[in-house]
Amino acid sequence: MDAVAVVAEELRRRFGATEVSFLIVDLTGKTVARLATVDGVGGGRETERIPMFGSVYEQVIRTQRLYQESTGQQQRVIVPVTNRGDAIGVLELLLPADPGDEVLADVGDAAHILAYVVIANGRFTDLYTWGKRSMPPTLAAEIQYQLLPPSLSCEAAQFTLCGHLEPSEDLSGDTFDYALDRDTLHLSVTDPMGHDIDSALAATVLVSALRSARRAGAGLAEQAHQADQALAGHGHGHATGQLLRINLHTGRAQLVNAGHPWPLRMREGAAEAISCEVDHPFGLSVPVPHPYRVQDIDLRQGDRLLMVTDGMLERHGERVDLLALLERTRDLHPREAALTLTSAVREAAGGQLADDATVMFLDWHGPEQTLRQVSAGADTQQASAGRTKQER
Repeated sequence: MDAVAVVAEELRRRFGATEVSFLIVDLTGKTVARLATVDGVGGGRETERIPMFGSVYEQVIRTQRLYQESTGQQQRVIVPVTNRGDAIGVLELLLPADPGDEVLADVGDAAHILAYVVIANGRFTDLYTWGKRSMPPTLAAEIQYQLLPPSLSCEAAQFTLCGHLEPSEDLSGDTFDYALDRDTLHLSVTDPMGHDIDSALAATVLVSALRSARRAGAGLAEQAHQADQALAGHGHGHATGQLLRINLHTGRAQLVNAGHPWPLRMREGAAEAISCEVDHPFGLSVPVPHPYRVQDIDLRQGDRLLMVTDGMLERHGERVDLLALLERTRDLHPREAALTLTSAVREAAGGQLADDATVMFLDWHGPEQTLRQVSAGADTQQASAGRTKQER
């Protein structure tokens, strides 16, 4: 089953394209893989992996805008394949000369439809998972990747978020998660002790317990309690974590901190740590002084929140001025900012991390929807940093 090849063939027939390719962004955010190519005869799987840095593909992913250039008698057109902030990849076509605005608009619509095709068919095939991986994962990495949310980014009228995991050489079980309900946004970042398969198993118990409690409607304190008991009961050591819940109508934000590094906040261009009460880590099999505490945190329109694991702060992460870097990346989309911060820590480590480096960015646009319009969970328009962005 290759639904992408079917869509590509339809585009070739409808628009007279001589070539149609879908390129998917891999898990690192640094490479795209060409998964389907139609040249008039048939489609195929991956033909190449292309580094994104400095490429036109990076430009399209970053700006979320159509790119067009002449190539002899044809036009090379590249459009983003994105759904609700999830930059899945790009669609690349060779079209007849001067296709016209109407055809280009139709190509953009086709790319948006392709995003839904990829998401829907991803439930039935490993093709897209395979394309996102530059190399075969270890068993521990396979477990860890499956614990991450299906989309690492999400865009809505009230917020934009993105998480990124830069794995260490031995993997340390870092995870992040989010869920969007009708009235509430839930976020979490967790960091088990240990490495390799042990940390992956601990992360599985921890994330599963948190999701189970959240989906049953438990409050933050109860979610933390169930995760604590699950981890202690299965003898997988302990883990730190941070749970955040935001009311989409009021903007009220509440936090539980289980032995985890403080969150960071950037407001009006200045970054600082948000001091909060720190409760015991998950999974301690010893008496604790009190239950997990739910705390209000100050969240205002225009704020950018950042939750990190200790791999961003300790060892090689100590060489990176995280607050300064947070300020310097204030005009970047959370996708770019997340990749920039974790890449800085990996570079400080000489390319070999001793601990997973994980971040989760949240841009809070406010409960009002006056500056942003979201149609069918896909079209957004926002005035930011003196420029207008349209993302599909």
